[in-house]
Amino acid sequence: MPQGDKSKYTDKQKRKAEHIAEGYEDRGVSEKEAERRAWATVNKVSGGGNKGGSGKGHAESHASAHKGGEKGGKASASRTAAERSASAKKAAATRKRNVEASHAHH
Repeated sequence: MPQGDKSKYTDKQKRKAEHIAEGYEDRGVSEKEAERRAWATVNKVSGGGNKGGSGKGHAESHASAHKGGEKGGKASASRTAAERSASAKKAAATRKRNVEASHAHH
């Protein structure tokens, strides 16, 4: 599978990566870096691309996500509402762009 090919992932995993990336962008990480970390996190939690079939793979361990959630609350609390909404708007634009790009080849 070529690097950057996300077709092996479930929609749930893609959504998850999207949310994680937004979280990083909220905390001031660049879009590219946020995306890279988000996919790394999805891989860590769910063990990579979807595995299909029953009895395969492992349950997702959310231990590190748990810690991240606790940390994130502190980070976002220190930011103004304007900063948060600015990055939410940016995330929405990104999502729209990604959707248009991904529907092109279907």
